[in-house]
This record gives sequence, C-alpha cells and structure tokens, in this order.
Amino acid sequence: MTADAGRPLEREPEHAAEAAEIRRLAHPLATADGLEPLVRLAAPARFVCLGEASHGTQEYYHWRALLSRRLIEEYGFTWVGVEGDWPDCWRINRWVRGESGQDLDARRLLAGFERWPTWMWANHEVADFLTWLREWNLRLPADQRTGFYGLDVYSLWDSLREIFAWLDNNAPDALPAALRAWHCFIPFREDPQRYAVGNRLVPQSCEADVVALLAEVRRRALGRMQDDPAAFDAFQNAVVAANAEHYYRTMVRGDQQSWNIRDLHMSDTADRIARHHGPASKGLVWAHNTHVGDARATDMAHGGMVNVGQLLRQRHAGQVVLAGFASYSGSVTAAESWGSPERVMDVPAAVPGSHEDLLNEVLGERSLLVFGADRTGPWLAAWRGHRAIGVVYNPRREWGNYVPTRMGDRYDALFWHPRTEALRPLHHEDQPGEPELETEPSGF
Repeated sequence: MTADAGRPLEREPEHAAEAAEIRRLAHPLATADGLEPLVRLAAPARFVCLGEASHGTQEYYHWRALLSRRLIEEYGFTWVGVEGDWPDCWRINRWVRGESGQDLDARRLLAGFERWPTWMWANHEVADFLTWLREWNLRLPADQRTGFYGLDVYSLWDSLREIFAWLDNNAPDALPAALRAWHCFIPFREDPQRYAVGNRLVPQSCEADVVALLAEVRRRALGRMQDDPAAFDAFQNAVVAANAEHYYRTMVRGDQQSWNIRDLHMSDTADRIARHHGPASKGLVWAHNTHVGDARATDMAHGGMVNVGQLLRQRHAGQVVLAGFASYSGSVTAAESWGSPERVMDVPAAVPGSHEDLLNEVLGERSLLVFGADRTGPWLAAWRGHRAIGVVYNPRREWGNYVPTRMGDRYDALFWHPRTEALRPLHHEDQPGEPELETEPSGF
C-alpha cells in the first residue's frame, strides 16, 4: 500500500477510476431477491465456494445460507461441504436426510460439536439453515436429498473410532489393522500436540499403521461405497486418519506445508463427495475466504501455498464459482488465544488503503459485486490489503490481519457489508483445563 492510500478518493484519479468500477459492479443487497445476479452466475457451476472474512460474523453465515437455499431449491445442488470435521458433520448429514436422530432438533444436534471452536457450527444461523434443509429434504425422495459433509482433517481419534465401529459390523477379521493404529496413538492420550511434539523429539511415527489401515478399509469398502453410505463414511474416515496423522506430524514445524496438507485434503474430499453424488451433481463449499479465494491472487502464492479455491479451479476449469465476503467495521465472535472461551470483540474500521476502506468510501449500503469476464479494470486488477479474521483475533494488531489481494482473480463475486454483528453461539466454550496448543496451520 502507498503512504497516501488513505487520502480522499476524489483527489486521486486512479482511485476515482476504481470507485467508478466498483459502482458499476455493485448491486444492492436488501433482500434475498438481490442475490439474483450471483444466482445466475452460480447456477451452471459444479462447485460454488462461499467464503467468510471471519468465523464469527452473523451476516456472513446468514447470506451464505440464503444463497445456498436458492441454489438447492432452484438449481438442484445436492451437497454442502463445510470447514468442519467429517464425523460430526456425518451425524448432521444423516439427520438432515431423515435417517437418524429424528427425535432431536437442530440445536440439540449441534450441541454434539465439542472440538474447539464450537461456535463455528453450533450457532443460531447454522441451526436455522439445517432446520430448513431437513424440512426441504423430507419432501423429496431419498436419492434426491441434499447432504451435509465435513471437509476438514482434524478428527484423527474420532475417525479411528468410527472405523472401529464399521469394521466390527462389516469386517471383524480386519480389526487387527485398526488395533495396531490405535495402540500406536495410545501414549499420546488423544492429544495431537503431544503426538506432533513427541514425533519431533523421537522420530517414530504412526504413519505406517494408519496408511495400512487406510489400505485395508479401502479394500473392504471399495465395491460398496456407491450404494452403501456407511461404507463411504468408513473410507472417508480412514482417509482423514491417514491425512490427520501427516498433518499433525508436519504441523509442529510451523511452515506452510501443513497448510497445503489441509487444503489438499479438503479439496480431495470435495471431489470425493462430488463423485459419490454422481457426475451431474452440484455442490456448495463453505469455508473461510483464505481457503475459498484463489491463493494465486494473494501473497500466499509466493510462499508456495495453495488452497481449495485454487485447486478446484485448476481441476475443474469453467465449473467453479468463488464468492468472498468483506466488511468495514462492527463486531465479531472470536477468542483471544487458541482454546480459550469465545467473546464478542469490536472490529475497528478497516485500515486506510485496504479493499475494505475503498469499498466503504464508495458503497454506503450492503451490496453484492459480481465480476464479469473482463477482470482488467483498475479495482479488480489492483493489489490491496483484504481483511481476514480467524478464530483467534486481536483488534489491537489490525495491520496483521490483511492479505495482499488482487480481487478480480481471487473471487468471481464479493458480498459487501459496511457493518456486521457478532455470530450468536448456541453455547459458550468452557475454560480449558490446561493450555491448548494451536492446531491451525501457522505458515499463513
């Protein structure tokens, strides 16, 4: 950013051109009808990835859900993949399909999310969407219902338990392979940090055991996955266990490789879900902007980092739509440190010269900007900071929350909110009994 980035726009000819482009691209977003330009863009796509500039902002979840509803209702999107754990989301998947837990409502179902940060999914906006999705599904034949899946890699121990249960019911003679993997992890007491640090101090990993388990589950499930959802679930849990072991073993180094392991896993899982739903299936991906917005249009690329949006674009050219979110100020639900209870924090005005600062100068109302085929305009092609708030947030260090971004290449559309409000959790985080070490990739 230049030193004079905060000067009034009318004094800067190049900013005046950017402002004119922003006004040309923007559509008012007062009601769900205002989504129409993005609905038309997204309807033919096979993958529509919807971001969020934080994991704790009510408006991001609300408008993402409204767009998802329209694409499911009007254009036959049949799966939603989220930045959540596979076992937890599989329970939700079975509930929204009417297959299990029908004595529960969405809020009681979401109470089952226990891994920090629970507010990402155990919140009122998600509960409302899942309630609608179940009602929608139950009006349809079983093979036309929309699924809900977790794309993330964190659930090592939960996934191992799910594998045990499936093998016990379907291939009990294969249980020894699962026991070998489980026994390897027992000394670490279901603590990924202990495993990561222990492996660094004494390089003797459980990699061989979980890879052997994955091969065994693949052999048992391969011919059954298309017609047997439980077999598909077991195989995905085996993939999670193998990739989670690799992720935690790499994470302790603190470089970008752990980020890439995670985003490759999420992208591969999205592809696996799409194949499971059939060649004509269409899916929605919900994740943070840093996963959804193409990494090649940020400084992440300089560090050799990739992400879900980039990988899906490369694998499925012309079949992917990416939409991000941004806001100028407001409040957010986040935590002061990894593993600590969440609280509502003020989000200060965006820093001068950022994309958010410019958008606030130009647009006085909530808007949807849909980019056309030509992305060479002065704003879409400009490099500016773009705010990204994680589950851990410190408003006093606001300058560190901006990702250099070329907006026209990072997304196909952007939701703009001048002011936003904090997400409303269904319950509060407990104070941890002992300090938790961070398991998010630290290379970003």
